[in-house]
Amino acid sequence: MSVRIRVNGVEKTLDVDPDMPLLWALRDVLGLTGTKYGCGEALCGACSVHLDGQVVRACVTPVRRADGHAVTTIEGLSPDGSHPLQRAWVELGVPQCGYCQAGQIMTAAALLKAKPKPSDDEIEQSMAGNLCRCGTYARICAAIRKASGMPEGER
Repeated sequence: MSVRIRVNGVEKTLDVDPDMPLLWALRDVLGLTGTKYGCGEALCGACSVHLDGQVVRACVTPVRRADGHAVTTIEGLSPDGSHPLQRAWVELGVPQCGYCQAGQIMTAAALLKAKPKPSDDEIEQSMAGNLCRCGTYARICAAIRKASGMPEGER
């Protein structure tokens, strides 16, 4: 079956099994390896991408669900790394091992699009499903606050 999706602004037609997880279509078919495989059960958030602007876990999302829709991966968020979240991540030295970071950034980007000035509670609630084995949660939250333009003392 052919599946037509707009990936990072580019129309793609994929000749794949419609039940193939979107993650494998992105990584193995399209070569977009920024989205990571973490658990395969939608529990860790490493595979988070946007489907029509909403965060989905690509490891459990069948590619057929993306047929006729727009998918944004970390590569498409800002190809030159200039997205405010990407800049804040670098400025604050958020990553340690870096494995979960694409999923963290994609989840945070959806949050800031929906709520440009989130409270600390809203940040914590939105990011709760994204695991970081290195425990960089405080830096992740600080980077989200920085990208939102909130001063550090303002919550």
